[in-house]
Amino acid sequence: MANHKLWGGRFEGSLEAWVEEFGASIGFDYRLAPYDLQGSLAHVQMLGETGVIAPEEAKAIQKGLEELLADYEAGLIEFDVTNEDIHMNMEALLTEKIGPVAGKLHTARSRNDQVATDMHLYLKDQLQQIGDKLLHLRQVILDLAEEQVETVMPGYTHLQHAQPISFAHHLLAYYQMFSRDSERFTFNLKHADLSPLGAAALAGTTFPIDRERTAELMGFADIYHNSLDAVSDRDFILEFLANSSILIMHLSRLCEELINWCSYEYGFVSLSDTFSTGSSIMPQKKNPDMAELIRGKSGRVYGHLISILTVMKSLPLAYNKDLQEDKEGMFDTVDTIQKSLDIMAGMLSSMTVNKERMLASTQQDFSNATELADYLAKKGLPFREAHEIVGKLVLECSKAGYYLQDIPLERYQQVSPLIEQDIYQTLQSQTAVQRRNSLGGTGFVQIRQELARAKNELKS
Repeated sequence: MANHKLWGGRFEGSLEAWVEEFGASIGFDYRLAPYDLQGSLAHVQMLGETGVIAPEEAKAIQKGLEELLADYEAGLIEFDVTNEDIHMNMEALLTEKIGPVAGKLHTARSRNDQVATDMHLYLKDQLQQIGDKLLHLRQVILDLAEEQVETVMPGYTHLQHAQPISFAHHLLAYYQMFSRDSERFTFNLKHADLSPLGAAALAGTTFPIDRERTAELMGFADIYHNSLDAVSDRDFILEFLANSSILIMHLSRLCEELINWCSYEYGFVSLSDTFSTGSSIMPQKKNPDMAELIRGKSGRVYGHLISILTVMKSLPLAYNKDLQEDKEGMFDTVDTIQKSLDIMAGMLSSMTVNKERMLASTQQDFSNATELADYLAKKGLPFREAHEIVGKLVLECSKAGYYLQDIPLERYQQVSPLIEQDIYQTLQSQTAVQRRNSLGGTGFVQIRQELARAKNELKS
């Protein structure tokens, strides 16, 4: 049986179908088709300009590639597993269109630098889309925070009521997290924006190619300056997966809070029906399934990072077939992150905030205890002494079943003559929030300043 493989000259036999299927990547790398064609168009233009192939040959190949791109965009291309990967599929399809001259397209390149180029183009494109979605989510958070500046809620440590804070302040903490995520993806772009094309298999080529020209045609900022590194580097994918893992962790933390806040016990928010589901047996249920799914998807994103780290950890230079395992996790992470960002933005922009319930939860607790301690400290009592006095009062109230704001002034003055009538204003949760006006604090003035700073940041 004649071997039909484009690389088959060395071989007398051929792969059995089940082995061929195991080795093929077209089942997932078909997603690289438009990027593969983009790289080929740049490569053939350069080959024609440098005289490596004749101008008329370059034009014929270019025309065929453009027709293939149109066929792909129209959904007319069918991929064949016997051609292994996206590169061999495209070359076979090009050969069907324009004949043997298609074989000249592969002059001065290898599948090794070709696949690396495709992934750089793909990830560069996706990083820009993720950046846009992150920008939108940050804007949604700012818009929501601007509406909730004077909405008071309990702040937590150890999942226990700690001190009252502004809901906007809580939201802006996530704005900061997502801003750092945005910076990480922006830096990731620097390493995705490099062209490996022209490194060939590993050693470069004897043809007089112009790598800087192909980089320019593809829109890359620079080239790889070492051919071994060019074909074997996957740091840009590792960075993407690491950055995605941090981002999905931030999304998961916010999802956990949304899940808690919309429970009966909290009642702080209500998610819209668009992002909730019901129960097949319990008619009353409104489940925050989308938030739970994002929380759960953190595991698959982390898994993809660990997978490619493990693939890369012992690979000698330069290209090895192991590197075929770099794609599926990257593709899945791109899909997961983009959809999660869209869902999160939708949940936040459409949820209902129960301001009254949030405020009430700060009026039947001891989250104002620090206010009393600070009150005494500002009147000259050492803070440690004030801390002990307030701790004993909290214990007294807990046993009696009332709160600090319920203690009569007479009892307060038995504890310390420093306490006066103004203590009741001090103990109000809204007062406690408003007065915390240190830089970066939860005070309303500080929050409005931070909102203004964040808006300017987004504009730039």
